[in-house]
Amino acid sequence: MIFVGADHAGFELKESIKKYLTTSEISFEDFGAHKLNEKDDYPDFAKLVCEKIQKESDRGILICGTGQGMTIAANKFKGIRASLCWNEETVTVAAKHNDANVLCLPGRLISKELGVKLVKLWLNFEFSGEVRHNRRIEKIRGFEA
Repeated sequence: MIFVGADHAGFELKESIKKYLTTSEISFEDFGAHKLNEKDDYPDFAKLVCEKIQKESDRGILICGTGQGMTIAANKFKGIRASLCWNEETVTVAAKHNDANVLCLPGRLISKELGVKLVKLWLNFEFSGEVRHNRRIEKIRGFEA
């Protein structure tokens, strides 16, 4: 299950990603925004998605204008490893090395086509499980309150 959320700046990209997930028969739940609202705030959607991931151990996709805000907000939640990605290399490292369970995308800085491509890549890569990467993730877990 993929949990998806976006503010107004990520709304259009989120809708494109939902179309891809639907046609690919990948289960997802949309936590909003459900309509374009210039006054919404990205932390609200990050909270909804991350709390759901904490309960169900699934993955999420968060989108705002630059992806920075969603990444910062998501990484405040215990057990969340959110990674801001904007090209194939960043997605590969996020998945294979960092075991990112939340993909954050910059809705204003990448095309819808690239955004969908990055989601496809992220969903198809698995964590490498290498000792050095596990060691680093465990160190990060030690930072969590």
